Amino acid sequence: MADSLDLTSGPVLRATNIGKEYKLFDSQRDRFKALVTGRLLYRSHWSLKGVSFELARGKCLGVIGDNGAGKSTLLKILAGTLHSTTGHLDRVGRVTAILELGAGFHPDFTGRENLYFGGNLIGISTKQMQSLEESIVAFSELGEAIDRAVKTYSSGMIVRLAFALVTAVEPTLLIVDEALAVGDQHFQKKCIDRIDEFRSHGCSILFCSHSLYHVRQLCDQAIWLDRGLVKAIGDTEYVLSAYEAHVRERDGTDTVHANAPLANAGVVLHSGTVGQIESVEIANLGSGDPPLLESSELAITVRARLGSNECPNVALMLEQSHGVGITSVATHAEGVQPTEVEPGLWQIGLLFPDLPLHSGDYVVSAYLFDAQGLVEYDKWYHCKHFRFIYPSKTPGLVRLPHRWI
Repeated sequence: MADSLDLTSGPVLRATNIGKEYKLFDSQRDRFKALVTGRLLYRSHWSLKGVSFELARGKCLGVIGDNGAGKSTLLKILAGTLHSTTGHLDRVGRVTAILELGAGFHPDFTGRENLYFGGNLIGISTKQMQSLEESIVAFSELGEAIDRAVKTYSSGMIVRLAFALVTAVEPTLLIVDEALAVGDQHFQKKCIDRIDEFRSHGCSILFCSHSLYHVRQLCDQAIWLDRGLVKAIGDTEYVLSAYEAHVRERDGTDTVHANAPLANAGVVLHSGTVGQIESVEIANLGSGDPPLLESSELAITVRARLGSNECPNVALMLEQSHGVGITSVATHAEGVQPTEVEPGLWQIGLLFPDLPLHSGDYVVSAYLFDAQGLVEYDKWYHCKHFRFIYPSKTPGLVRLPHRWI
């Protein structure tokens, strides 16, 4: 490995034919025999093989794949905490990795002491830490707990301190592994804002996540790993579409999920909760199970309550009741905003005129996002079921605009 790329031009990260081999021994005795005799008494397992890609300055590359695909191994190699068996890695500038947050903290040290201890491990000198200490503590929001032993911290407090530490200095390359799941909603929002700020300053990001929504929103390109091999690489939508087709084929049948959550107490937000959906209503629903939509229009109204002053975003998904997706729409994708009907209470309606569906059972899911459409505050999955009857018996799922020529 080498750090030989030029920061002013070209990629900030180049991986060439990266491979990682693990030698699997049936017993410790075989391991010892191999060490003494030099005989090959192991089975070879390659968690990565022939992985090559480049990441340009200011761009974001998503890494996706099933569990066991080699994603974590790749991230550790890129971060420098694991060495590859084959291949070559070129990096430039400061590299920050948000992987196993808090793993290097000493439980008997206080949070403040761990800042200096952990800071030295990631290249922050004592002198530099003295100038950064106040801002790190403020970002972590630990208050007086910063001077307690870390072993008294909850897991959430540990990752807050760790995230504040590793992102205290803006990197050239940021490697992120599921960082959007850090802490409560409020702190997730802060994390997203900091990562977005880095990107706006030209920081390159390698983002690994099981959330295909966030990969779509954040990444310019994506790479799909499958059993250690590059299955697809290129434009984000192209790669995600190929991966989603693989998931559908692998799963075989769709899973029917449970109905909506119980109506929640939206007026009083729980500690750490920034926002939550209060209601999802469909107009013109009659009787039956599921209820019959007694109109050719589908009119949906969503109400949500926020504990902050920001304007939220709402997304809705329409599917067949057995999970075949039909369409999804989002306010942030279409440049519209909910209306604040009273302080903290937001409402928006969605209308599908002359619903272009054939007869069948359908289900609606609702999602509440932050002002950027990145942090998911709440979701009501499969919350409203309905039946729609179209007079024609023509087979199919939807009626597409068309003309005969």
